[in-house]
Parts: sequence; structure tokens; C-alpha cells
Amino acid sequence: MREHIKPPAEVLYAQELTALEKSDAGNPKPQGWRLSPKAVRTFILGSEKPLNVDGEKANIEKKFYGDNTLVERCIITLAGSRGLMLVGEPGTAKTMLSELLSVAVSGNSTNTVQGTAGTTDDLIKYTWNYALLLARGPVPDALVPAPLYHGMKKGIITRFEEITRCPSEVQDTLISVMSDKVLNIPEFGEEGVLFAKPGFNIIATANIRDRGVNEMSSALKRRFNFETVNPISSVKLECEIIERQCRALLADTAPDIPVRTNVVELLATTFHELREGQTTEGVKIESPAAVMSTAEAVSLYHQTALSAHYYEEDISLDTLAQNLCAAVLKESKDDLPRLRAYFSSVVKKRGEADPLWKAFYEARKWIR
Repeated sequence: MREHIKPPAEVLYAQELTALEKSDAGNPKPQGWRLSPKAVRTFILGSEKPLNVDGEKANIEKKFYGDNTLVERCIITLAGSRGLMLVGEPGTAKTMLSELLSVAVSGNSTNTVQGTAGTTDDLIKYTWNYALLLARGPVPDALVPAPLYHGMKKGIITRFEEITRCPSEVQDTLISVMSDKVLNIPEFGEEGVLFAKPGFNIIATANIRDRGVNEMSSALKRRFNFETVNPISSVKLECEIIERQCRALLADTAPDIPVRTNVVELLATTFHELREGQTTEGVKIESPAAVMSTAEAVSLYHQTALSAHYYEEDISLDTLAQNLCAAVLKESKDDLPRLRAYFSSVVKKRGEADPLWKAFYEARKWIR
């Protein structure tokens, strides 16, 4: 059993990071980085062969599935001290990639700003212990650092999640910091200047569906390199991701419930087709407005498996259909006819030749 529900990457991958650090001698490394760009790439994309570290073998598993060249470009962007902006549909592992890059470069993945409509300047830069401020004035002990201050002071990456959820005037506080790598603290007078240490940078994420909520200014956009993280295009690869992540999630909570590969394939196919608006046979279908991401599929299967663990003996396609209906309708009830149409045409036809799809079709009574 883990001590924490979700350990940070520096804890979860501590052995891999240590092994890579020991085997990284001789590779060119930007100032302030824990690992070289080559080792960062290996950490995220995995190694084909185990590393030989102090006479022992160390396996580096693949953590990000998708475009390998995108990962390479992200690493080079950070090596050039330019901000990195990861954009894409919800659930495409932007946050995970941001976390992996941060821990490999800085050894820290938790220096994070979570963007919301209520995010203010002081939650990004710094605020004050007002009791000390009133008693002693603006002294260093009265300053309470926020993630941007920590990143610049320690020379580590600051992650900015969902940046377009923040008001535009809050976003623009990053412009001067990203240009000059300097943070001004007027309360300290002439000494109120914090210069960023080597290794500092910003990785931001934004959902394409949030575009227009608080559109980034052109000035801020120019200070980032943009990379689009696309949904998984291969059903086979999506199956591998869902199965791998569900095994990890169930290892602690429901180890007696096996991950059924055939059900994972059915789920991945369903999500892929509803997302793309086309079946594997090339038939056009209506896509729901809901987010049909790989992350959502993992959550759906995990929920179904937990139901089997606590209430049933095996994975139930009735429960799977119930959870699918809930996932699709969370955006709009207008998607219900689209999901019913998918069952009435695609699922029904496949059920004529495949018992599993037939059982899935029989669970259509829960699509309501």
C-alpha cells in the first residue's frame, strides 16, 4: 500500500531518476538541470535496454505514449530557456508530460500554479504574512513565496496548469518575468530584485476547449513555444495505455480484479469511434460533445472494476454501460440520442458476430 494516494513523480520514479543520474556522466547538460536532455528523453520515453548502473540493471519504463518528436521538441525548448506551452484537448496527458519534464529537469514536479478564475497575482508571485508585515514592515521574513518566486529563487521549473482559466491581467504578469528573468519586489526598495537562477523556466498547459475563455495576449504568446498534444490515434496503443494505467490503479485497491483485455479493447474502440465520429469500418457517426479522452476511458474502466470488486465478482457490461452513459452525458443531455444511435447501429451489428459486443448491446437499457 502506498503512503499517498498519488505520490509525486520524484517519489514514484525515484529509482529510475537516480539510475539515470548515475549513468548520465559525459552527456552535455544545460546549467541548472538535474539530467541531460538525452537522459530526460530516456526517462519519459523509456529505454529499449536496461541501464547498467554500478553492476545492476535498471529498467526505465515508457511513461508518455504519443509523438516522440513532440517530447524531443519540448526538451529542446526548455534547454533554450524559452517557455513551453502544451495545448490540446482535455485528457491528452498534458499535465502528466509537464510533470515528467519538470521532475527530470529540476528534480521537482510540485512547484505548481493551478489556474482558475480566482487566481490572483499573489498566488503566482508572492504574498505577505500580514501579522509580521504590520509588526516589522516589509522584511524578508514577512514575505510568503508563491510558485513563481520559488522557481526563480531555486532555479527550478514552475508549472502553470490551465493558464487560460486565469484572468488576462493575471496571465500578463508573466511577460516581464519571462522576458528578463527578473521579479521586482517594490516593497524591498532598491534591493527588491530577484534574478532567476539557471534552470528556471515555465511550463504552461491550456485546453483547446477553453480557447476564448481568457485568451492569451499576443505579447505573452510570443514568449512561449507552443506544442499541441493530440489524442491517441491508434486504438491498439490506446488499449495498451488503458490496460497499463488500470493495472497500476487497481494494484492497491482491487488486486483480485483482473484487467480484462477484451473489455479494454471494447472500451477503447468505443471511445475512439465516438471521439473521431467514424467507426473502424469507415462509417460516419455523430460525435458527442463530451470529452472522450483516454484519461476518461481509464477512469471509466477503473470505476467499473471497483464496482466489481465491492459488489460483484467480475466486470459487468451493465455497469460499464451505466458509467459510459454518465461520462457522455456530463456535458449535455443532448448527447443521449447520439449514444443511443451508436448502440442501435454499430454495437448491435458487431453483436451479431461477437458475444462480448452482444452483451454490451444488451446493456443498452442503461443508456437513458
